[in-house]
Amino acid sequence: MSRPILVFDSGIGGLSVLAEIRKLLPQSHYCYLFDNARLPYGELDEQVLVSGCVTLIAELVARTDAAIVVVACNTASTVVLPALRAKLNIPVVGVVPAIKPAALISKSKRIGLLATPGTVKRHYTHELISQFAGDCQVELFGCSELVWMAEQKVATGALDMQRLADLLAPVVAANLDVLVLGCTHFPMIRSELQQVLGAGVTLLDSGEAIANRVVSLLAQANSHSENQNAAEKLVMQAYYTKAEISEGLATTLVDCGFSTIERITTSN
Repeated sequence: MSRPILVFDSGIGGLSVLAEIRKLLPQSHYCYLFDNARLPYGELDEQVLVSGCVTLIAELVARTDAAIVVVACNTASTVVLPALRAKLNIPVVGVVPAIKPAALISKSKRIGLLATPGTVKRHYTHELISQFAGDCQVELFGCSELVWMAEQKVATGALDMQRLADLLAPVVAANLDVLVLGCTHFPMIRSELQQVLGAGVTLLDSGEAIANRVVSLLAQANSHSENQNAAEKLVMQAYYTKAEISEGLATTLVDCGFSTIERITTSN
């Protein structure tokens, strides 16, 4: 069996990134690890976040012999990557908010970043804006509640559109033509976001760019090959950290193709 691709997030948001990778590597094996016991990451102390993520990911990498790790979480990517890369000897891909492409395609030069408060306030995010969007007016919107709304939609199939409209009112008022979805949870509610914001706002996320980066790194490392044996069943494993998950979330994971869904605990 070829070595799996390990995708990591705090919750179900990373499934949006995994879907993009699977479009390019449909015959690969995948592990999806979500640290839902500590969701949302934007409210955690940075050192707690780093130590917990590194321990959790490193243990599952050893257990599964993963070929690559994708940290499909903007908050974690801004603080965890250096320590994780120092710990592992396989490629590690992080998420970068799509500020650069947003600035390139914006006609009005009024763009926005919708992310968790942690991502919005971090120096790394402001460096991206200075480097790639100097000719734009960039509005920043931090909201953790949207993470929970995305989680709820996956778990129950329901989403409070009036509450969503209330939360997005400042975004609507900003009169943007491009909005960067700076949290991997947000593409899970893309259609609802688009409904509230209107067709005049282009929504951008980093999923496709991450998928392309994964393909490139795996080719360079030569440590992973697409499973060409049609008789070999593709392995899709999901791991979570909370005591239990809802029936709706479990059903969603099964619908995504996961045959193994289990809780993982670490020594920390």
